[in-house]
Amino acid sequence: MHNAQRYAFTTVETQLGEARFRPNLPLTLAYQDRSVAVSGLLDTGAVINVLPYQVGIDLGVVWEEQTIAIRLTGNLARYEARILIVQAVVGRFESVPLVFAWSKAPAVPLLLGQVNFFMQFDACFYRSELYFEVRPHQTPA
Repeated sequence: MHNAQRYAFTTVETQLGEARFRPNLPLTLAYQDRSVAVSGLLDTGAVINVLPYQVGIDLGVVWEEQTIAIRLTGNLARYEARILIVQAVVGRFESVPLVFAWSKAPAVPLLLGQVNFFMQFDACFYRSELYFEVRPHQTPA
C-alpha cells in the first residue's frame, strides 16, 4: 500500500495461556487543550468507534455536557453511550476528526470501526506476517 505506515500486531495472552495477535494501532487523541496517547483495536466488524469512559475523562470531557446519546448493541447494549468527536493523529499523518460512541462500560477497549475510522483510513492486514498497514483514505483522481 503506497504511503502507508506499518505496525506490528500486538501479542495478548489469554486466560488459557495461549497467545493471540491483535491489530492495535497507536494514536493520539485530542479534545480542546488536552491530548492522550492511546492504542485502538482495528475492528472491521464494529459499526462505530468506541471510546472507553476513562479515556474521555483523561481528555477532560464532561459526560453531562455531551447531549447526544447513542444506543450500542451486543456486549455494550446495557451501558450508556454519548457521541463525542475528537481529533486523532495516526503516525506521521495529519489530524482527522473521529466520531466515537463514548461508553460508560467499565472495561471496553478503544475500538476503531467503520464509522468513522475506516472512512478516514485504509488498512491492509497481513496476519500471516503479523503486521498491518494504515494510510489516510485517498479519493480517486
